[in-house]
Amino acid sequence: MSSVEPIRDCLDGAVPAIVATCAADGTPNASLVSQVHFVDGEHVALSFQFFNKTRENVLANPRATVIVIDPLTAAQYRLSLQYLRTETEGPLFERMKAKLAGIASHTGMAGVFRLLGSDVYRVLAIDPVPAGRRPAPPRRSLLPALRACSDRLSRCANLGAVLDEFLLSLRQDFGISHAMVLALDEAGRRLYTIASRGYDASGVGSEIPLGVGVIGVAAEQRTPIRINHMTSDYAYGRAVRDAAERGGWGSMLETEIPLPGLADSRSQLAVPVVAGGKLMGVLYVESHIDFRFRYDDEDALVALGAQLASAMHALEQDAEGEEPRREAATSVPSGAEPAVVRHYSADGSVFIGDDYLIKGVAGCIIRKLLADYSREQRTDFSNRELRLDSSLKLPDIADNLEARLILLEKRLAERCDFLRIEKTGRGRFRLRVDRPFRLVDVPA
Repeated sequence: MSSVEPIRDCLDGAVPAIVATCAADGTPNASLVSQVHFVDGEHVALSFQFFNKTRENVLANPRATVIVIDPLTAAQYRLSLQYLRTETEGPLFERMKAKLAGIASHTGMAGVFRLLGSDVYRVLAIDPVPAGRRPAPPRRSLLPALRACSDRLSRCANLGAVLDEFLLSLRQDFGISHAMVLALDEAGRRLYTIASRGYDASGVGSEIPLGVGVIGVAAEQRTPIRINHMTSDYAYGRAVRDAAERGGWGSMLETEIPLPGLADSRSQLAVPVVAGGKLMGVLYVESHIDFRFRYDDEDALVALGAQLASAMHALEQDAEGEEPRREAATSVPSGAEPAVVRHYSADGSVFIGDDYLIKGVAGCIIRKLLADYSREQRTDFSNRELRLDSSLKLPDIADNLEARLILLEKRLAERCDFLRIEKTGRGRFRLRVDRPFRLVDVPA
């Protein structure tokens, strides 16, 4: 065997690889290596993080032997390698750096695990190592699932339907039970969840900065990151936050919506969603099963991520619609106690009573809708008028207004029993009010 294609499962980092080298005088050395990265059928790349004995030996004697292990079958293979070069920039280096950064961010080692270079080797020979092994699990072609999901998306007429059908297809066609789609915010610094499936709480509206964790690093580097061993970032983050709240430090915590996630996540895959060279967001899937996502799952979801990005971009541009029909508001029962809706101008956050609803762009939008309703009894609105309304003083939201409206619609459905946003046509929607309210603006 001379191609590494048949043993790509060994190169996922689930089981540490052992690299053996020799100094110029023949003194051997063996150590563990963080990554043995698949480049193509004839080449692999090893991560260069520290100038250690392995690095010194390879520069003096450009031959190495690596033992890799298949995590599914326990089969072992010995790779005879010839060192060719070290890359410190370019696509290969960025992919390896992103994966390492994602792992480091999850383990709190971001300041320690830093890729210095990608050492590229030619594979001279691959020999199986005599050892016990388990039967290989069956593989299935993902092309039918890919086709089924593409067919679903092609029939969708709005972004909400695209997101719903996409997540449903992941569950029914790919067997992926836990997934979320995040969009990039207007400033390009944070991602916010616009749809999820499989979690106890949807987490719609939750945010994560670029460069943080598997999701943030995949977005920042615009490269997929796949990790097939246990991480505990979400559980740790939730535990720290809960402890702070129990300790009476709640006022020191930023108002936020908790990011959904499995407490026992053991396999994770984050795929950047890019259209026309522009980052639209991230698709993230996870599982409590070790080694759930293999390289063919990554390939399939990268293809679907590109289609999702194109659909998001096209439907956003097509969501202008017509001017809304001005219809009389349905009368609201007058006997009920008015709910207090507070809007804080400092960050656009909105509270209904004491319950946090939303902030930022979506918060400014719901404030406008409620103000127009209070002043004019208006219930019908359009995307176009929101884009053109200078009084909102919003950033340029031309590329994700529809996503913000979907976010607002879902948060209202989850957190408020008397306000609803309902689609009435292309680029048009209606505000439904089922209880009197009093809008209070809190200045900065």
